[in-house]
Formats: sequence, structure tokens, C-alpha cells
Amino acid sequence: MVKKLIFGMLFTGISSGAALAQGFQVNLQGQKQIGMAGAGSGLALDEAAVYYNPGAVSMLQRNAISAGISPVFFKSAFLQSGSNTVEYNKDEIATPIQVYGVWGPKSGKYKLGLGVYTPFGGLNNWGDDWSGKYTITSLDLKAIYIQPTLSVKLSENIGVGAGFVFNHGIVDLKRRVPISNNAGEAGSAQLKGSGNAYGWNAGIYMKSDNGISAGISYKSKVVTKVEDGDAMFDVANSLKPTFPTKFNSELPLPGTLTLGLGYEASKKTLLALDLSWTDWKVYKSLDFKYDNNTRVPNTSSPRNYGDGYSVKFGFQHTTSEKFAFRAGAGYVFTPVKLGYVTPEVPDADRIVLTAGLSYSFTPKFGVDVSFMYEGLKKLTETNYETQLSGTFKSDVYIPGISLAYRW
Repeated sequence: MVKKLIFGMLFTGISSGAALAQGFQVNLQGQKQIGMAGAGSGLALDEAAVYYNPGAVSMLQRNAISAGISPVFFKSAFLQSGSNTVEYNKDEIATPIQVYGVWGPKSGKYKLGLGVYTPFGGLNNWGDDWSGKYTITSLDLKAIYIQPTLSVKLSENIGVGAGFVFNHGIVDLKRRVPISNNAGEAGSAQLKGSGNAYGWNAGIYMKSDNGISAGISYKSKVVTKVEDGDAMFDVANSLKPTFPTKFNSELPLPGTLTLGLGYEASKKTLLALDLSWTDWKVYKSLDFKYDNNTRVPNTSSPRNYGDGYSVKFGFQHTTSEKFAFRAGAGYVFTPVKLGYVTPEVPDADRIVLTAGLSYSFTPKFGVDVSFMYEGLKKLTETNYETQLSGTFKSDVYIPGISLAYRW
């Protein structure tokens, strides 16, 4: 029985870490686009097009360098079935970044781009003594993408582009285990590892003479292999030789197809709409191998995730050469089915509300700020594997800022 408990805690933690990516798979890759709920694949708005649609990069009028950050404040409450005590996660701040550069002749047919961004990741801490401590105590997950990009203008109205993606993924999971340590207290387990992977991002951008634009982009699946990760157990010394010290696993990050539309309603007002499909069905199963199988056997765990969908709408209004403001709204349909939701990020359908503004200090130097709120649907859940049962309610608050130099 103890062997099954430990095995369940280990593989559920890693798989939930991957589910965390869905929980934080919001478009935090450009402050202007964030201000419009993450819509931007159908616009040649700024250098963040390296991420949103490489085909639009060749249509940009100015070269640029920009850097930004979007701190994520994830707040979650849990009421265990049969209990009257509401438990809350600890205050932790994840810090996704966005760095972009675009270079090329202003009258030429091509531009080069470079992006460094974190499209997947999150940070959550429930503490060491909450009711689900044998499921998770804390998790830190990051996926850092580096994307060199080439974009070519086929005509004055059509641009195509593609980028190579290098990903460095990091996972750090902690939980309690139902075995005493040397102090006679409940022991703990920590799985910590990293790995690299490769993918691509491609898109086509089209615009008409009447102010309508459209874009299609596809971001490929990226499967990050964690090899020789560290498995660390705080248990009695006499038991440590029976526990693993290393593990191998995979963290599949899904591909996403997006259709974007843009409309220049006036010389000062832009409208944007993005429709996205995310291939979360890559989570058919998760497989794990350990260097010591005395207590923790190699495993294969079914996940059975479905497709993910989102719709995002936003607008930008420019009031002067120095100032512009934005707003947007969206809805995200979770791919995580009932029975597979976990407390790392208890994912559910969510609404998205955003706002943003830009201010140009000079014709070349400016600042963009944004704020995103995500309200997740209240969810009552019993996990098939851990049997943790209760009601989750979560909210996400994401302010953001970036500085840009454009010439």
C-alpha cells in the first residue's frame, strides 16, 4: 500500500506540472497584445509579432528592441469534501518575461527577428500541512523559449515567416510522503530536473486596402525530456536505499493553431479577434522511469486530455502621437476533464478581462503596460488517482510592463 501511495504521488506531481502549463497558457508574450486579451495574430502591431505571427514581422514599419515582464499572482481556494475549513495557496509570484528584437531594411522585403519568452510555466505553493499535502506542497515550472525568426514580404499585402524554437524546461516539485523521517515527522519528496527541446513557429499575414487584415499561425508541439532529474526523499536513513535518486520523464507542451482577424475601424482605432485551438490531446499518457524500483516502479499513467479552445477580442485606440489605450475580453475552454484536475493549478473554463496603455516619451522610446484578470469557474472535483475531493475556486491577476526602443 505504501508503495502505491508513493508511486501515485510521484507521477501525479509531474503530470500535474504539465497541466500547470494549461493553467498558465495565457498570451503573456507582448504588452500591447495582453492589453487586448491576447489577440494579435491578425495584426502587424509591434515586434511581439515574432511570437504571435512571424508572417507579420516583415510588415512592421520600424526596427525595435523591447523587454518586458508580467508577474503572475495565482490565488486559489480549496474546500475539502466534508470540511468547513477553506484552505488557500501561499503568495508566490511567477515572472514570465518577453524580450524581442526586429531588424531589417525599412524598404526591403525581409526582416530578422529574435524572441525570448516564457509561454508555459507557473508557481504554486499550498504549504506543508494542508489537506492535500500528499498530493502537492509546491511546484515551480518554467519553459523558456528562444526563437530566431525570418520573415519575408511576398507582396505589399502578404508576408510569411517562420522561427526555430529552442526550449529550456525546468520543473521542481515538492510534497509530503506518508513515511516518517528521522525526526519522526511525515517525510517529504522533491523531484527536480531540466531538459531541452526544439520546435518551430510559422505564420502568414495578409492585409487588404480597406483596413481588414488576417493571419494564421501555428506553434508546434515541443516535447521536453527530463533526463537524470534528481529525486530527493526526506525519510528515515534506513529506508533511503530503497528509494530512487534519479528519474527520467517527458513534458509535452502542445501545439497551437490560431486564426487572427484585424480591422482598422478608423485611423485611430484597431479591432482584433483571435480564435485558437490547442492540441492538449498529446496528454494520452505520461511515462516515468526511476533508477531504483524497490518502492517506486516505472509507470505509465493515462491523462486523456481533450482539445483546448479560446476566443479573444480586443481594441486599441490612439488618442495622440504619445498615448494609446487598449481593452479586451476572452474565454478559454479547458482541455482537462473531470477526474484529472489537480491542485497544482486546478484548471477550469475561465473568463479573461484586460486593459492596457502606451506612452511614448520620445518618437523612439516608449513604455507599454497591461493588466489581465482571469476568473476560473468554480469546480468540484474528485481526482481519480489521488482521490483528493473538494471544491476549487481560483483567480489570476497579471500586471505587466515593457520598455521599447524603435527606430
